[in-house]
Amino acid sequence: MNLVDTHVHLNHPPLSDDPAAVLARAAAGGVTRVVVPAYDAPCWEDLENLAKHVGVSIALGLHPWLAHDLAGQVAGLQGSPPARPAAGAVMPMEPMPGAGSAAPTAAELDRFVYQLASRVATARPVAIGEIGLDTKINASGLAQQMPLFERQLALAVDLDLPVILHCRGAFEEMLAAVAKHRGRLRGVLHAFSRGPELAERFVDAGLHIALGGAATRVRATQVRRAVQKIPLERLVLETDSPSIGLEGINPEETEPRHVHDVAVAVAALRHLAVEALAEATTANARALFNLP
Repeated sequence: MNLVDTHVHLNHPPLSDDPAAVLARAAAGGVTRVVVPAYDAPCWEDLENLAKHVGVSIALGLHPWLAHDLAGQVAGLQGSPPARPAAGAVMPMEPMPGAGSAAPTAAELDRFVYQLASRVATARPVAIGEIGLDTKINASGLAQQMPLFERQLALAVDLDLPVILHCRGAFEEMLAAVAKHRGRLRGVLHAFSRGPELAERFVDAGLHIALGGAATRVRATQVRRAVQKIPLERLVLETDSPSIGLEGINPEETEPRHVHDVAVAVAALRHLAVEALAEATTANARALFNLP
């Protein structure tokens, strides 16, 4: 079996303690490639180093939770880095302090996009990400997030790269922003946990849907309905480890190897052999991200 984990934060504890061992365990379970998206700008260099491992591809971008710190992120690239989340806090479950509400200036956005485009040219990521919008758990409001999101979408289109999208709460706003690039933007809505109606709208917008731990939870009725309805050619798999758990597995215990558990759950819901599900989703991931 050949599987791809399209979203794993291999640069965060505990996975970062021994990424080679994590990748070895994944390979032993049939997971031959992982995609590691950026969270902040200072981690771009870390991801470039991780990409030297066999089977690792990376994505570069800036998470919406850091939109309020755009100037600090740029400053971190040029010298002293901004404050970073504590170990294990890649996806904090409460807003980070210090958020303001002012939109970033055009100059701040220009400097950031220039730095991101320059790094993309040398690091050759497979996507722009993790980017998006979040009104549920965030340090930044939409007034800060949207300009950053729109500029990163535009850069992805200009560079002909897919996007890895994070969205909580702001689905209408995200769909509207994506619609501006209809026919030119490709990408994936990651960690999908909602119902089939919303999934259909993102598929109609030209995007893929990434299924992870939520699809393994017996009480997650909405997403389990969606799993049965999303076109197979638009499905990819992920773990989002070590941020999201699976049924019976805590978030901090998840690894890329657990994408096999996701595949088993999704295959059962779709009444497919797990081998067939793995073949289809791996082909989708390879085509979307232009993976080897």
